[in-house]
Amino acid sequence: MSASSTGRIYVLRHGETEWSRDGRHTSRTDLPLTERGREAARTAGRLLVTLRGPDVPPPVVWTSPRQRATETARLAGLELDAVREDLVEWDYGAYEGRTTPEIREEVPGWTVWTHPCPGGETGAEVAARLDRVLADADRELADRDVVLVGHGHAGRVLTARYLGLEPAAGVGFALDAASVTVLGHERGAPRIDLLNAPGGLVEAPPPPADRY
Repeated sequence: MSASSTGRIYVLRHGETEWSRDGRHTSRTDLPLTERGREAARTAGRLLVTLRGPDVPPPVVWTSPRQRATETARLAGLELDAVREDLVEWDYGAYEGRTTPEIREEVPGWTVWTHPCPGGETGAEVAARLDRVLADADRELADRDVVLVGHGHAGRVLTARYLGLEPAAGVGFALDAASVTVLGHERGAPRIDLLNAPGGLVEAPPPPADRY
C-alpha cells in the first residue's frame, strides 16, 4: 500500500449459484446465478454506489472470467475494464463439486485452509496470483477506486494478503454471496473499512454447515 493512495479496493463476491447455495465447492465449473443471486447482485450494485459516494471518478473494474462473476458485475451496473484469470476461485482439483461433509468422509477434519486439494491449488499458489492483482491495484489507487469481482475463498485470501497475512488467515473473514468488502488504509497502513456487507442481512438463508 502506497502512502500516496487515496482510493479503496471494493471486493464484490459473485451472487448465489445453485452450487454455492448447496455448499458445493465451485471453481472451474461455470455456473450462472440463481434468480436470488441476480437480485442480490443488483442490491450489491446499489450498495457500491452508496459506499463510494457522489462525485467520485469511475472505478477501475476487474472481474474473474467465470460467468457468475461477470454476470454479477453487469447486474451491479459496473463497466468492466479487464477480465482477469488471476481472479478465479481457488482450484479445488478433485474436490470440485463436493461439499465439505462429503470430503470429510474420506479426509476427517478437512478444510481448504488446512489440507491439500488433490490436483488443485495450494494456498500459496492462490496467494501468489492475488498478490499480482493487489500490486496492479495499488498502482491505480493514487487516482481512483478499484472494484474486484470474484469468488469466496479467493476473496478471503486476497483480504488476508492485503493485510500482509498468510493465506490461511482468510478463514477469519466472512465473504457471503453478493457481499461487498472495502479494503482501505490509514496513512498508508492497510485496514478493513467494511467486511461482508450486507452479508446475511438481506433475505439470505442460514449459512451451510460446511462454511469452511
